[in-house]
Amino acid sequence: MKAIGNENKIKLLIVDDSVFYRTAIANSLINHPKIQVVGTAENPFDAKDKILALKPDVMTLDVEMPKMSGIDFLKIMMQQRPMPVVVVSSVSGIVFEAMRAGAVDFVAKPSAGQKGCLESFTQEIAAKIVIASKASMKRFQRPAKPAANTKTVNVAPGVTVGNPYGLIALGASTGGTEATSVILRRLPKNIPGMVVTQHMPPVFTNMYAQRLDKECAVSVKEAADNDVVKPGWVYIAPGDKHLTVTKSGNDMVLHCRAGDKVNGHCPSVDVMFQSVAKFADQSTVGILLTGMGADGAQGLLEMKNKGAFTIGQDEATCVVYGMPMVAKKLGAVTKQEPLEEIAPALMNYLVAGNVKK
Repeated sequence: MKAIGNENKIKLLIVDDSVFYRTAIANSLINHPKIQVVGTAENPFDAKDKILALKPDVMTLDVEMPKMSGIDFLKIMMQQRPMPVVVVSSVSGIVFEAMRAGAVDFVAKPSAGQKGCLESFTQEIAAKIVIASKASMKRFQRPAKPAANTKTVNVAPGVTVGNPYGLIALGASTGGTEATSVILRRLPKNIPGMVVTQHMPPVFTNMYAQRLDKECAVSVKEAADNDVVKPGWVYIAPGDKHLTVTKSGNDMVLHCRAGDKVNGHCPSVDVMFQSVAKFADQSTVGILLTGMGADGAQGLLEMKNKGAFTIGQDEATCVVYGMPMVAKKLGAVTKQEPLEEIAPALMNYLVAGNVKK
């Protein structure tokens, strides 16, 4: 492979109060063909000066630091000098605050001294830095949407929306944790059951489900093997297992199984979508959100070919317009919508398609 000159490499600033992690990340990237570490900083104040001087393309940011929290720094930075940020954190729900504040992705810190875990950590962070470098920051350059757009879509009380035996399947990757949250927070309780595959490390998926459960009208949980899908419930794929759905009479049963990565991921969106496609019809909806690569595109096409209504997120609101772009090119997308219009589009379809009292 031809070497990339430094002028064409991704310029990275590492911000972490831990000397151990600053050094570990920097050393692991010394010979990386696409990344050049241009500087390190031990706190947000140091980072602010180095951002101005070094003009990095991407930043890794520890969210738990003295003097100023990484979350507060992230919010300020996204207003003044937006850039892709990969959050580095211990296993904590605070990463979801960072994603809401504008971070592109996150990596969990291993315990110091665990060599195998450290190697895996540095490999993961390198991959996510490369993906983050392709992230669109346009959403920070657009006027903020009215607060009303975060409110639950209005539906007559006591009405079951859509076919109670229907299913909504949603897949997402980079930028998807917040995008999925935006959609779920707008959905009423009385919708068909929903399954979600979001590319996310183990442990975090359960935290993510618990957070969404507190924020949303729908009930949200991490999927478990043999769960039976219920209307008004959302099931999040575990971070290290493929989620599939099978039909047994009127019941839809979930299966969570470890397996090889598909399209580079476990859980894989395609694995979930393709399982749903086996019984999909007009009461089924597939939604594909922001993310790098093509995971989910083929499965969405298979769902659409069986009669499912499919929605793809548009380029303008994607953090990374990859998965929904491939799906659109394949002809897998019935409607392409900006993020804030996906929940209304979904509800319009459910209401028009089958409303039962």
